[in-house]
Amino acid sequence: MLSVEEAREKVLALVPVLDARDTPLLEALGLTLAEDANAAFDIPPWDNSGQDGYAVRADDIAGASAQRPAVLHVTGYLAAGQTPSQAVAPGEALRIMTGAPIPPGADTVVPFEETDELARKADGRAVDHIAILKALPKGGNVRLRGEDVRRGEAVLPRGVVLRPGELGVLASLGFASVKAVRRPVVAVLSTGDELQQPGQPLAPGRIYDSNSYSIAGLIEKYGGIPLPLGIARDNLDSLNGMLARGLEADMLITSAGVSKGDYDMVKDVLAEHGEIAFWSVRMRPAKPLAFGVLRGPGGRRVPHLGLPGNPVSAMVAFEELGRPALLKMMGRTKLDKPTVEAVLEDTIINHDGRRVYARAWVTRRGDTYYARTTGPQGSNILTSMARANGLAICPEDTPRMGPGERVKVRMLDWDEEGVY
Repeated sequence: MLSVEEAREKVLALVPVLDARDTPLLEALGLTLAEDANAAFDIPPWDNSGQDGYAVRADDIAGASAQRPAVLHVTGYLAAGQTPSQAVAPGEALRIMTGAPIPPGADTVVPFEETDELARKADGRAVDHIAILKALPKGGNVRLRGEDVRRGEAVLPRGVVLRPGELGVLASLGFASVKAVRRPVVAVLSTGDELQQPGQPLAPGRIYDSNSYSIAGLIEKYGGIPLPLGIARDNLDSLNGMLARGLEADMLITSAGVSKGDYDMVKDVLAEHGEIAFWSVRMRPAKPLAFGVLRGPGGRRVPHLGLPGNPVSAMVAFEELGRPALLKMMGRTKLDKPTVEAVLEDTIINHDGRRVYARAWVTRRGDTYYARTTGPQGSNILTSMARANGLAICPEDTPRMGPGERVKVRMLDWDEEGVY
């Protein structure tokens, strides 16, 4: 029986990093940058004002105060987006807006709040002179050319994951699009005669297909593009037809048909299309798994992950094996989810020496995390996943964990109650 780490290693060894494509910025969120983004110019491109106020010479306002203001002649106005047409001479000031270039001669910006501008306007006086009510050091409120980015600098390195901040940086550098590793298209197929699509009256002996929806949701959550194929029946024509559609994708994920008690037909059809290994993994839930490579059109090699049919098993197996594979395909190198150490508030039983992933709800009180399981832990109890924000891990060699013990929890979500 494979350990979880051994199974993951086998999966990742056969999963490729996908090709990079020129991607518009607004479509690149969450993607991996495929080449360095270099600056073609300085940012800011010039010294500019950090405040609405007056561009002055620091020497002219040395010692200025409300009791002894420095009165300067106002020679003009400069808005953001304009370029200065005149220099600031000794004894002069230029009204300037945030972001506007610092005019020649000026070296400091005095915010309008530190002047008598409002008083002059209230009295109906022209603002052709201005009283500076506070001295500022040279360079005050001036944003220097290149203080953020220098021309020629590799601002964002290849391999960085593009978040909103990175998109803003790229836009500031003038990029309308970037080379980024594309999102994988992942086909999702449920198998079994007992399954029925939601939205129809439930027939006797049938259950609704939930795996297609939970697995497709996980694929989209982690950045892939789900391609739901529907339900394959337990016959050759149905299985082969569905698999043919799935082989157009970058990866195929099936659920059910991978345990020792399942129909051999599913295994035979998968083996016919490629090389598939069927494993037992030392984890609960999700012991039975299949993984391998199928032959796609034009000789393409399509990774296939066969998940168990039980809904919780399918989700847990995807979190531990499918999610890292998906992230690797997208060019990611950090594949682990956040893990916290929490105080266990109830009991986890491990009766057969497998690693147990118990569905749990994690809260934080003060500086301490607490974890409580979300009810019955059977692999068919899907509501226990809906109530969980983490998976509490009981190691293989630990038969029991009880209240007060420290437990590692793989976080599924950071919730709104302060667990972050």
